[in-house]
Amino acid sequence: MNRFHNQVALVTGAAQGIGRRVAERLAEEGARVVLVDRSELVFELAAALSPRYPVLALTADLEQYSECSRIMAAAIDHFGRLDILINNVGGTIWAKPFEHYEPAQIEAEVRRSLFPTLWCCHAALPQMLEQGRGAIVNVSSIATRSLNRVPYGAAKGGINALTACLAFETAGRGVRVNATAPGGTEAPPRRIPRNSAEPSTEEQAWYQQIVDQTLDSSLMHRYGSVDEQAAAILFLASDEASYITGTVLPVGGGDQG
Repeated sequence: MNRFHNQVALVTGAAQGIGRRVAERLAEEGARVVLVDRSELVFELAAALSPRYPVLALTADLEQYSECSRIMAAAIDHFGRLDILINNVGGTIWAKPFEHYEPAQIEAEVRRSLFPTLWCCHAALPQMLEQGRGAIVNVSSIATRSLNRVPYGAAKGGINALTACLAFETAGRGVRVNATAPGGTEAPPRRIPRNSAEPSTEEQAWYQQIVDQTLDSSLMHRYGSVDEQAAAILFLASDEASYITGTVLPVGGGDQG
């Protein structure tokens, strides 16, 4: 397949997990890919892809608007345009009942899982509107209806609202905005964990409740693969979804989130 021939796609959170697989598949299908992550592991991916595909790797802290603006400018300067934005940064930092969160932890969860998407949409939009063409795919989560991660669920609910509202604003100007809502996903172990602290026995039990609820809520009663998540993201980014905007697509084995 060559769905993205000569299109420029920027993928955030590209160093690991779903983001890495999305970046690999975009490159395999003809895109020129900008790989963005806060970790220097992103340069390892670039080294693996660059002998065959045109890629640009950048490190950035996307919780800061100035960093989002910088990477968009760098991508456009390097490749001349920006056709696709995949907002993949985010993820639960802590897993526990809401009353056990500290205020600083609540803020950190929202900052991690909402602001990078909000900022990157804002920073990318002027270029896409000038081109009269663009596709944005935000990665949300079925955790908007789940337990032991209320701040994360609230942040992902914000992404759902952002997706719908921005689609309203841009549909008549050539820019589509959609989201996927992944369910539980089997991915290689994270080389840099989101939370470096060793979980207590109680915290492990709270996390197990999430796993049990995720499996129970899925009609297929299993976790998905990174390829299954990437397939949905790439579909929404492609011209095959040219008549779809403002949609949040659950990818959770029948769990609608």
